[in-house]
Amino acid sequence: MNWLKNYWQPLKFWWVEVKTERKPSIKQLSFSIILTALGVVLASFLWFPFFTTKCFPGQHLINALSGVLLGPVWALIISLLIGLIRMGLGVGTIYSIPGGVPGGLVVSFFYYLLKKTGTKHLEIAAFTEPIGTVLIGGTLTVYLFAPLIGDMRIIGALLPIWLAFAVSSIPGSIIGFIVLEALKREKITRETFK
Repeated sequence: MNWLKNYWQPLKFWWVEVKTERKPSIKQLSFSIILTALGVVLASFLWFPFFTTKCFPGQHLINALSGVLLGPVWALIISLLIGLIRMGLGVGTIYSIPGGVPGGLVVSFFYYLLKKTGTKHLEIAAFTEPIGTVLIGGTLTVYLFAPLIGDMRIIGALLPIWLAFAVSSIPGSIIGFIVLEALKREKITRETFK
């Protein structure tokens, strides 16, 4: 049982870290507004249709940036805002919520785990964004969101949705990693925004 206790220990501290980050800095707020605006601007021309969804690689770029540089709460807020604004502008669907929110949270979680293990290249957490988007977000899309709105074309189409979300999230996370590496060379890391 001792191994189980050690396995869950990082999870416990990750949520404690989330709960203790209550007072946002002006830098965090400003950068989150910039990322939200960038996500909305990119959404107008950087998307492709698939069934009744509109896949947007820019969301996954923003998830990688916000998850690594700002943390889970900001990643959730930014991806939710981008999804809602996209729906309001007509360049997104209800599927932008499950397609965006889990990715940023997973990136933040893996950033925290990598930091706890002493990894020097914390930016590689950006590559975990497809785990949240494809596996968690795609599954939520097929089994929760599609039945709620009565979208019969997506109900039960798990593998095609996973494929579409992967085609969208993998390039976005790669671009996010490249941008994070460039920012790191300019000494812009998570500590910059605290």
